[in-house]
Amino acid sequence: MTAKKVIAKKGASGQYASKHVSPKQGFATRAIHAGQEPDPSTGAVNVPIYASSTYVQEEIGKHKGYEYSRVSNPTRDRLETNLAALEGGVAAKVFASGMAAINAVAGMLKAGDHILAGHNLYGGTPRLFNQVLANFGLTFTYVDTSNLKAVEKAFQKNTRLVFLETPTNPLMELCDLRAVADLSHKHNTEVVVDNTFMSPYFQSPIALGADMVVHSTTKFLNGHSDGLGGVVVCTKPEQAEKLAFLQKAAGAIMSPFECWLILRGVKTLAVRMLQHDSNGRKVANYLSKHKKVQKVFYPGLPTHPQHELAKRQMSGFGALIAFETGSLANANKMLRRVRVCSLGESLGGVETLISHPATMTHAALGEEGRRKIGITDGLVRISVGIEDVEDILADLDQALAAI
Repeated sequence: MTAKKVIAKKGASGQYASKHVSPKQGFATRAIHAGQEPDPSTGAVNVPIYASSTYVQEEIGKHKGYEYSRVSNPTRDRLETNLAALEGGVAAKVFASGMAAINAVAGMLKAGDHILAGHNLYGGTPRLFNQVLANFGLTFTYVDTSNLKAVEKAFQKNTRLVFLETPTNPLMELCDLRAVADLSHKHNTEVVVDNTFMSPYFQSPIALGADMVVHSTTKFLNGHSDGLGGVVVCTKPEQAEKLAFLQKAAGAIMSPFECWLILRGVKTLAVRMLQHDSNGRKVANYLSKHKKVQKVFYPGLPTHPQHELAKRQMSGFGALIAFETGSLANANKMLRRVRVCSLGESLGGVETLISHPATMTHAALGEEGRRKIGITDGLVRISVGIEDVEDILADLDQALAAI
């Protein structure tokens, strides 16, 4: 993987070759330095925000690598370099949101193609698939991707993509990435993994056989709940070329300021994920022993049915936990009482975010759709932040006392 150099050395691909960053260097080093070299004109440590929509050309057909910011932008190029380095891909392309990134992946297909997807995805993904993309001739099958026999049975002659989340949102189910990738490749089908929950710090889908990786950069990569975006990391140059064309043609690109926010956030990704994981394990252990909590969904608990798989394919268990309170009334009683935890959608911020999937992230599935995959009205999801864990536990304790 080629990291980047300085702006003066920009190549035709919109990437920068760097003499400073090596793929052999550690994750934190790459997070801080890949694509984030000092500005060549001033020496500024941080990548500048190039807030320009267009670029002066010296003469017809002669420019400095940039023509129009929908096509490419120096700040965006730096972020794409950085994220490709973290996921171990050959290139990355960023978009205006995580959903725009997933839409771009689907935009690489054509009418009549089939996508095989996990049955327990973030609610916005099947909403996009079923209510938008199905109108353009794509077809979809949803299956429990933890069951290899079910995955094998669901392949069709026109299957072009397998779309996975592992762990899933919000029930924290895992699939064996290596096994599903090997099976998919036997069917000449590419595998796309939404790696938002784990971040590249705790899980490396490309190393396990994935062909592309997507993230909502809004979440852990940004880490501060202030920058919206998405990314697709590629393993093949032709994938990057198609996605670059979609950036240009459809225009759902990330702004220079959002790119800068995520570049800033990524610099602390390694230390943040360590604290998220440490706090997450303690909160999950606490919830698993609480008499008001009926069930806890967290791969780091030995009671999780796929705990051993989690230990094999993830280097940490992360910050996402779901737990069952028993009813909508119980969930509402608890969620009205939280103070340190913030009731709201999203995840991956430094603050602890707590949500109610049935009325928030998965409301679009409808009652029957949620019932089929096991999302109850009493289910609560928590994205454990990096506050002092004693304060998080105390807040949960007083909130659960309302049940």
